[in-house]
Amino acid sequence: QVQLVESGGGLVQAGGSLRLSCAASGTIFKINAMGWYRQAPRKERELVAFITIGGGTNYADSVKGRFTASRDNAKNTLYLQMNSLKPEDTAVYYCNAHIRPYSFSFSDSDYWGQGTQVTVSS
Repeated sequence: QVQLVESGGGLVQAGGSLRLSCAASGTIFKINAMGWYRQAPRKERELVAFITIGGGTNYADSVKGRFTASRDNAKNTLYLQMNSLKPEDTAVYYCNAHIRPYSFSFSDSDYWGQGTQVTVSS
């Protein structure tokens, strides 16, 4: 069993910063790709940031230059540093991870956290 728990969301004024964390726990041999997604009311869930096991990243155009994804493999934790926040960033942010539970597992499994609310006021 694997669990992803997001934290760090909250209410912040435009221009402010937040740091989201996603901690993975359970039966884990290796966490491969991880990502942050967000979903605003009445909108589709969208990819915000993607990070490989080696730390390579990719970002949505809307957040590029403002958000930074990182990971601590020793702690099985994913982070998202969000700076210069805008009201348009308001959404529930979800952590996603591709996890291999055992060294002999045939393939990775896909997991999602429960989400953490980020609200940016103007």
